[in-house]
Amino acid sequence: MGKELISKAVHRSSGVTGNYVPINIAGLDDTMFSDALFGHFKGADTGADRDREGLIVRASGGTLVLDEIGDLNEMSQVKLLRLIEEGIYYPLGSDKPQKSNARIIASTNQDLQKRMSQGKFRKDLYYRLCAILVHIPPLRERKEDIPVLLNHFLEEASINLNKKKPTPPAELVTLLSSYTFPGNVRELKAMVFDAVAHHRSGVLSLDSFRKFIKEKGEQTGTTISSPKEGTSAGLDFSGRFPTLKEAEDFLVAEALKRSDGNQGIAASLLGLTRQALNKRLKRSENNS
Repeated sequence: MGKELISKAVHRSSGVTGNYVPINIAGLDDTMFSDALFGHFKGADTGADRDREGLIVRASGGTLVLDEIGDLNEMSQVKLLRLIEEGIYYPLGSDKPQKSNARIIASTNQDLQKRMSQGKFRKDLYYRLCAILVHIPPLRERKEDIPVLLNHFLEEASINLNKKKPTPPAELVTLLSSYTFPGNVRELKAMVFDAVAHHRSGVLSLDSFRKFIKEKGEQTGTTISSPKEGTSAGLDFSGRFPTLKEAEDFLVAEALKRSDGNQGIAASLLGLTRQALNKRLKRSENNS
């Protein structure tokens, strides 16, 4: 989803006049890949009862987006390399080369350098694709994008569900920023669409977002990992083992930090009610 949004933005801002044509090539064998991209002539294969243009023709003067390029098989990689280097391709059933002027954007979630070391991805194709390389960090590493994406998905959901765009509560961005989004941007979109679908009137409720995050946490379990270099968050067991109270104090403080001091959101992170957290904070104040 994040890759798609950025490739669309590149297409719109580049000034090309042709179509934006995306295709997910994961799971396509060489014949399916060639047929989908390059088309075929009548009689090229069983069931080819008429000529058919490929997506490369539809993308003429525009942008062809190949998602999950890391899954492309070796024979198809050779054909794609020829298309990129020479701008030519062969429809199935033809030995006459066709020219293309489509811009090509390739995207993947895989480590292509690892695929190359395994002999599963051609080095020459990799270096042609890396002429302009854009690394898109996962959403958990770019929390500053959440307000923009939230607004975009609220508009999209409202249009798709034929509803008036709801007003998000001020705490929503803070709540979402405390979540790690294992499903990346696509997960944020799903959360927003679910919330808008259940929305009735007024300000958008936080309940569906809290429920979504709580259920996802219960499904995946909780993981405590070492903090990244340059950050202070984390539990240090290298010295004296912390007492239960010290560990609890740390978790409460970290939850309040991540929620920008919002006790309702901090309580959700800790699996407590707001009243229980408030009592605990007052008890700590009285004992300090």
